[in-house]
Amino acid sequence: MDIIYEYDGVTASQRLESFAEEKLNKLHQKFDDIIRADVFLKQENTSSDETGMICNIRLSLPGPRIFVEASNQNFEESVIESVSELERQLKKRKDKMRAY
Repeated sequence: MDIIYEYDGVTASQRLESFAEEKLNKLHQKFDDIIRADVFLKQENTSSDETGMICNIRLSLPGPRIFVEASNQNFEESVIESVSELERQLKKRKDKMRAY
């Protein structure tokens, strides 16, 4: 699985990339048909202290792409929330495929 990182208003961080890669590799072990993951990290000014660090992840796999977005007070929490949402969507998709 290829992982591509894009930053918008944020400096690149090797620590953050390795954290996201670790989480996505665990997801790839469960769902081996994932081809590529695009991780978008951006920071927005918000009125709340609990949001603003946004992580978008788009997965490429056979069939339609899967996209999630999470906004939290830091990027690690946003990555964790995004990956858990991806896992939920992938389980749902896999269950639909088994029904046929």
